[in-house]
Amino acid sequence: MSIIIRRVRTGEWEQVKEIRLAALQDPIAHLAFLDTYENAAARPDEFWQERTAGAAEGESVWQAVAEAADGRWLGTTTVLVEQPGGDGALAGDVVTVPQAHVVGVYVRPEARGTGLAHDLIRAAQEWAWSLTEPRLQRVRLYVHEDNARAEAMYVRAGFKHSGVSVPVPGDETRREIELAVERD
Repeated sequence: MSIIIRRVRTGEWEQVKEIRLAALQDPIAHLAFLDTYENAAARPDEFWQERTAGAAEGESVWQAVAEAADGRWLGTTTVLVEQPGGDGALAGDVVTVPQAHVVGVYVRPEARGTGLAHDLIRAAQEWAWSLTEPRLQRVRLYVHEDNARAEAMYVRAGFKHSGVSVPVPGDETRREIELAVERD
C-alpha cells in the first residue's frame, strides 16, 4: 500500500472534518479524544475552515494526514507548539519548556496494524524537531490510563513515561498519563 504523510492544505477542510468525525465514532473515542461526535458534528463550516487553515499554514499548529494512492485519508495527527509559562492542553498542566504536544492521533480500522500510527508519530516528531524558533526541547502526548493499546504503540515509538499525570477532563476519577521524548 502506497501512502504518503503530508501536511494538510487550507482547502481540505471538508476532509479534515470527515476524518475527525470518523475518529470520534471509533469505539474507543471516549478514551482517545476530549471531544464527542455530537459536539464536532454541530460545529459550523467556518470552524473547520479556520481549524484547517491554522493547521496548514500556522507555525504553532501542524496537522498531518496519511494519504493513500487513491486520495483516501487513512490517518491523521496534530502537533501543538506550547510555550513556557502557558497552560498545557489539560487542566493543571503547566508548560515549563518549549515543547510540542501531539494530539488527535487516529488511524482508520482498515489501516491499523500496518505501522501507520508509528509513521504519523515519527512525522510529528520530525516536524517538531525541525522548528528553529522556538527550538523545542521535548515532544509529548497524553494517553488515557485505560488506553493500553495506544500507550504500547507510543512506547514502541520511543516515548517514555514522564511521571506526570492529570485528571481526565470531566472525570476526575480517571487519569491522563504523559509520555514524552526529550531532545538529545
